[in-house]
This record gives sequence, structure tokens and C-alpha cells, in this order.
Amino acid sequence: MNDPADPAGPDADALLSRADAMALWQRRVGTSVLLDGFHALKHALRFGAGVPVAVTADRSAALALADELAPDVRRTLAGLLTEVGQAAYASVVPRPHPTGVAALAVRPAREASLRALGKAGRDAPVVVLDQPRNLGNAGAVIRLAAGFGATGVITTGTLDPWHPTVVRGGAGLHFATAVERLDIAELPSGPLFALDPEGEDIRGLKLPDDALLAFGSERSGLSRELRARADHLVSLPMRPQVSSYNLATSVAMTLYHWSLTAAGVPGGA
Repeated sequence: MNDPADPAGPDADALLSRADAMALWQRRVGTSVLLDGFHALKHALRFGAGVPVAVTADRSAALALADELAPDVRRTLAGLLTEVGQAAYASVVPRPHPTGVAALAVRPAREASLRALGKAGRDAPVVVLDQPRNLGNAGAVIRLAAGFGATGVITTGTLDPWHPTVVRGGAGLHFATAVERLDIAELPSGPLFALDPEGEDIRGLKLPDDALLAFGSERSGLSRELRARADHLVSLPMRPQVSSYNLATSVAMTLYHWSLTAAGVPGGA
């Protein structure tokens, strides 16, 4: 939602001035989610994110991109984007995006995300990343989970799944699924299928809709605590002498296997 004290939001009739936009950014930056790039902003708006401020180095170019790639949110963007110039835009992002667009969004309430993740009778799996290390990989997984309609993504360990680099890798699709960091003891109920080279071949299994699908870290695999919590160990088909897949690739293969028989997914049973 928009801050009632803010002079404009996504549906504002009048644009913020450059000075007002930069002042609002400074007030909100410490408590907001950075949407880095046009595509992150586009997706966040599509999935209902509250966006109190958005800036661009080139408003005409950004709106032309909306005409081409996102006409469904073009009107909203026209009422939201403030052109601040290249230098001011670059000053608010750690690494300028080629599209020259950045925005701040309100992070979804943790209570709502936990309700979605813990809902009884979930109709889509929850992806669990056990102590992930790579921010970009985590973002790619969240993007995959949103695309497949997964209930959400949980990380354990120290990685912040809402870190700006993760949000950038997820292209703003954090707002299309529930994303939280939890301890293993806090994981929601449901049968836990953990990916492991010694597990049962996934091709012989049907993954239930309410499953937790757990993936170990890029370096060390599943933690002892997660392995002890697992109900099933599952392996992906892999050629001999190939040691592993990229984390996002493993998640994509597993979610695709689930989707083949999922009632709520196009093409599923």
C-alpha cells in the first residue's frame, strides 16, 4: 500500500517533482524493497506491490519500453515514474540497470506470507533453499517458483531472500509468491522431499501438491538438520561423472516434474 503521507503513488494524477521524488526516496529507502530495473518494477506492479516512488534516467525511453513490453501497466507507470536524470538515478542504485529505472516497494507483511506458506491443503509446493550462499541463484529460484505458481520460497541460514541482489535476480517476482527466511524447526507442515544424489529417482515419483521441496547449498548440499527432517530423499537424473547441477537448474527440473501431474497447472493431470 502507499504511505498516506506520501504525495503520490502508482495511480497519482500528478507526477512528483524531481526534488520531491529524491526526498521521498531518501525517507523510504531504509524500510523498502529496491526494485532495480524496468522488469522488476513491471512485475511488482502486476502482482499488487505498493510502490510509493519510482525514478528513471529517461522517462520517454521507459514509457516506450512499457508500450512494447508491458502495456497492461503503462498507465500506472506514466503516473509513477519521475525523470531525475542519469546522475541522480545512478546515485540511488548500487549498479545502474540498462533500463535506467528504479523504484521502492513495500515489502509484503510477514504474517500474510507465513499464512500462505503454512496453509493446510496447499495446491502447490513450497521450495526450501537450505543455507544458500549465492544471491543471484536465490533470485533465479524465486523467479522460477513464481513462474510455476509455487506457494513460496523459504530460505534457511544467513542469506536474506529480500536482499537487493536477490530481488534483482528474481526480476521483481518476489511479489508473485511468498518469500521468507525461517529456521528448519519453523518449516511449515507437509511431506518434505529433499534433493540428494543418493535419493530415489524422481522419475518414479509423484510429488504431492503440498510438498516441501528442499535443495541443499551450492557448496555443501543438505545440512544435517534438514536431512533429518526429510521424509524422502530424491535424486535427479544425471550422467555419470557429472557432479551436480546449478541450484536453479535443479529447482526448475523438480518443479517441472511436479507440474506434469499437478491438477492446477496447465497440462497437468
